[in-house]
Amino acid sequence: MKTIVLCCFLFAAALARADVKPATLFADHAVLQRDKPVPVWGVADAGEKVSVIFAGHTVETTADAAGRWRVELPALAASAEPRSLVIRGRNTVTLTDILVGEVWLASGQSNMARTLRTTAFDTVFEYPASADFPMIREFTVAHAVTDQPAADVAGAWRRAGPATLPEFSATAWFFAHALHVVLRVPVGIVNSSWGGTPAEAWTDAEALRGSPVHAAVRQRWDEVLAAYPAAKARYDAARADWEKQKAVATAAGKKFTKAAPAVPPGPGHQNTPSGLFNGMIAPLTPAAFRGVIWYQGENNARVPRNTEYRQLFPALVSGWRRVFNQGDFPFYWVQLANFASGDAESTVWATLRESQTLTLALPHTGQAVIIDIGNVADIHPKNKKDVGRRLARLALRRTYGLDLVDSGPVFAKAAPEGAGWRVSFTHTDGGLVAPLNALSGFELAGEDRVFHPANAKIQKDSVLVTSPSVPAPVAVRYAWRNAPVAGLFNGEGLPATPFRTDTW
Repeated sequence: MKTIVLCCFLFAAALARADVKPATLFADHAVLQRDKPVPVWGVADAGEKVSVIFAGHTVETTADAAGRWRVELPALAASAEPRSLVIRGRNTVTLTDILVGEVWLASGQSNMARTLRTTAFDTVFEYPASADFPMIREFTVAHAVTDQPAADVAGAWRRAGPATLPEFSATAWFFAHALHVVLRVPVGIVNSSWGGTPAEAWTDAEALRGSPVHAAVRQRWDEVLAAYPAAKARYDAARADWEKQKAVATAAGKKFTKAAPAVPPGPGHQNTPSGLFNGMIAPLTPAAFRGVIWYQGENNARVPRNTEYRQLFPALVSGWRRVFNQGDFPFYWVQLANFASGDAESTVWATLRESQTLTLALPHTGQAVIIDIGNVADIHPKNKKDVGRRLARLALRRTYGLDLVDSGPVFAKAAPEGAGWRVSFTHTDGGLVAPLNALSGFELAGEDRVFHPANAKIQKDSVLVTSPSVPAPVAVRYAWRNAPVAGLFNGEGLPATPFRTDTW
């Protein structure tokens, strides 16, 4: 009888014991950040001693009362040699094919999430079907919305190869490939993105509370939650009717193409303020990254949220830097492309782009302008190659110190001259050019504040802008529409940043 009781006790103790386990980010095929201390963390039994062994280094710690543990590997040199990372507690976990190189966090909404398979994989993607890039890897974070910062994410690392490349983020892939070709080191991308999501969902709660737009964001979401019960009832009825129609069509052998009704936003929805930060960014915050690339803004491109973005986006950037605790690490983003959004002549998207540009006031930031490669009729332009490579130019120059051009012309100043205005620019490398022949996109307005299309003539590093419709101009704009035909570039082939001199 005593033997049976003892066996039962030992069995229960074994069930209660938690095996040492690393965070999901640490798995086979991972890339660790070079030249920085590398935090490694996970869970185990409270008080359990944990050792982490990698590249000849052993670091030890003891799990805290909640079973959490964390160590820090010393800064490591880049290495393409696949090595094992061993974690020992009462059990041993061995991770294989671990590289050391450059690791970037890629985030945002659908234009970051879009994969090579869903963009221009066949026409823009230049590599043969047999292509294999073992030194480029991607970790895709599974979608998650939480009310409080989560402890871990779901996801897995995969090497870039024929079977996996179609599922890589297209923007992140072209960015990573460009870095790898130039730097000749492994490159890892941690892809944490979700289509159709607003910036406030990606902003941490503390930063959001400290932002001037918090009250407006909170009020809108409270209204959504208040309207949810009625919206959910309407959805349930519409869904039931849709299912019935589908069943009838199927029974009749007919093709059924009607889209299912959209689930209304409510509790647990991806638009929840701070919900995506909590579920998909906060669990990564101990990790060592070189920086962030970001492609988002479409869901904030409406009045009044397009102007709110000028406070919201800097709050997001500053909040991420605070929680990652790696100083003002590089944060590079994509300015929204040319897209009609229902009205090509509207300025709603232009205002959002201005909000993005104003965020350049933060240190160690950069903006990839793509006003020339969008699709007026498609919010998801397929050319992600130039997008990724323009982001890579920013990183290669501003983070890695290479001598190359990373920006198109940027507005410097404007002053009246005769019956027009002279506009001067910086970043005119190779001179100002108008590859479309006609230098389109400029507008002038007089005291009546009505803008008219203007004639523009390049003169060295400036442009003289005139319009017979505006004999006494007081303001000039360039590419200040949802979908402008923007014709100004520098000799490097990079487009000028949209701008305006007025504040109307």
